[in-house]
Amino acid sequence: MRNLLNFLAKYNNLIIFLILEGISFYLLTTGNTYHNTQIVKGVRGFTNRIDEKISNARSYFQLRDINQALAYENATLKNNINLLKNKDDLLFFSISDTNYRQQYQFTSAAVIDNSVTRQKNFFTLNKGSRQGVAVDMAVTSGDGVAGVIVGCSKNFSIAMSLLNLDFKLSARLKSNGYFGSLGWDGNQYNYAILSEIPQHVTFGIGDTVETTGYSAVFPEGILIGTVSGFEKSGGDFYKIRVLLKTDFKKLHFVTTIGNLRKTEELGLEKLFQ
Repeated sequence: MRNLLNFLAKYNNLIIFLILEGISFYLLTTGNTYHNTQIVKGVRGFTNRIDEKISNARSYFQLRDINQALAYENATLKNNINLLKNKDDLLFFSISDTNYRQQYQFTSAAVIDNSVTRQKNFFTLNKGSRQGVAVDMAVTSGDGVAGVIVGCSKNFSIAMSLLNLDFKLSARLKSNGYFGSLGWDGNQYNYAILSEIPQHVTFGIGDTVETTGYSAVFPEGILIGTVSGFEKSGGDFYKIRVLLKTDFKKLHFVTTIGNLRKTEELGLEKLFQ
């Protein structure tokens, strides 16, 4: 009590001033329509800005859930598109097997561990065999190649990154259809090398490089990157520097692609090898 009395005695002038200011402010706003309107507008504007800030903060913290939902929706749409593209007659087509004539199965996943600084890089996904992920499935990020599944447990999987010296991919120049072998040279994380393109082939900086579909892993036409430079290598071939579409330092949500006809395709090919 003594501390309270000392406080009041010390700041009594300030307290009386604030009380009088409050009274005068109240009389001004209640007795004058113009001032009342302006104050109400000011208070509403302030509260609206506060509400906007709170809403933006909530939206920011919900981005992870939103991105996961979008990744799942994207995989679902890819499955539906792939199924519809293979139907002969959309008007009279009816079959209980939803995988009929469908070649690829798409599943969304999140990257929970990743490396880009080693010579042999891998990344870990939060889905495994229980969610339909299997070894030798392709992995893409957005519209770009990311890697291939090399190991699975029930709920997790490991993918060999394109940034791995052991990763090789059949790739082609979209402008002319010539194909070669693409791999990482162990240097910059955002560039790869396309080789085995003959020197008589005409192409230029900025040309698109995509998958050929010549393997049972990656579908045809998936974007890999663009030509950023080239030079003549030994023999009659070019060494083409490719700027990768996928930013492996930002790798987060990916899509796994399973070839439903892989076993049939590989089994037939073995008969003639």
